[in-house]
Amino acid sequence: MKQHQYRIQLEHLCDADGHPSCHQKKLDFKVGNHDDIFQIIERMKHRDDLSPVHATSLALGLKLFSEVMLENKGHPLFTEFTPHFLAFMKKLKGKS
Repeated sequence: MKQHQYRIQLEHLCDADGHPSCHQKKLDFKVGNHDDIFQIIERMKHRDDLSPVHATSLALGLKLFSEVMLENKGHPLFTEFTPHFLAFMKKLKGKS
């Protein structure tokens, strides 16, 4: 399957109390996705029920998660969850 290619970078800035991070390493990896995630994020930012930051987080998280599900369709970890995820996605897309 053709995929867009992305680099994901994550840096821990501070803990829940606002203290500087004790994590020295940043998370950095490459991943593919069948969708243009930037287009999806832009569409999600225009929702009136989520802040732009929450919409961006939700879109990115869902796209990374759903691609793993797609690439592992028959995996037992996802079999019970898939129908619920599909219902959630229909509801999400109907609102946007």
